[in-house]
Amino acid sequence: MGHPEATREEVIAAARAAQCDDFIGRLPDGYNTLIGEGGVYLSGGEEQRVSVARAILKNAPVLVLDEATAFADPENEYKMQQAIRELIKGKTVIIIAHRLSSIASADKIIVLKEGQVAQEGTHAVLSRTEGVYKNMWDAYTDAFQWTLTR
Repeated sequence: MGHPEATREEVIAAARAAQCDDFIGRLPDGYNTLIGEGGVYLSGGEEQRVSVARAILKNAPVLVLDEATAFADPENEYKMQQAIRELIKGKTVIIIAHRLSSIASADKIIVLKEGQVAQEGTHAVLSRTEGVYKNMWDAYTDAFQWTLTR
């Protein structure tokens, strides 16, 4: 869909770069499997990785990714982050995200609060500077320490 004239080899290369090859190989007809209505359904994370493969195939110079890992479980999130790293090489990218792990490696982070720019900078700077981002990052990292007790 991202590039109708693409060769099969280009499609497969984009799918591999987007971390899709593993689940495509398990589909009944591999790359020829019908997806969606009348076919096989993919998980939310798999659908997101297919979207990244399409974007890789399209090779647009500017990308807007809106909550690209929002519906991914931890395994799919990791694979999505790998795929996105491949996708964004040499491009201008705007990533809209609530999941901070999705943006920690960004060149510039802009934090919005109530429609206004509250902070901007890199993760390294913002995570050490008192403010909205540090509060969100601390809450995010503190959650890794949570345990269930009886």
